[in-house]
Amino acid sequence: MDSAAIRRIIEKGLKQIAPEAEFDELPQTESIREELDIDSFDFLNFLIGLNEELGIDIPESDYEKLMTMNDLIAYLEEKLK
Repeated sequence: MDSAAIRRIIEKGLKQIAPEAEFDELPQTESIREELDIDSFDFLNFLIGLNEELGIDIPESDYEKLMTMNDLIAYLEEKLK
């Protein structure tokens, strides 16, 4: 799966918790939670959704590595190898 496909899956998941989000304007290197005003419960649900969609286990110890769009894409690309 390439980074564009991963990005679409991420955006689909984020759209469920932040329907007003404009992903074209979302900075790739800024905190998604801060930019989209997502609380920790919604972010956890988003990560659970990624797990279900992609079949990837994301341990709680990795959550802090997944703050930006670039972080998420790189992490998921690595996990999908």
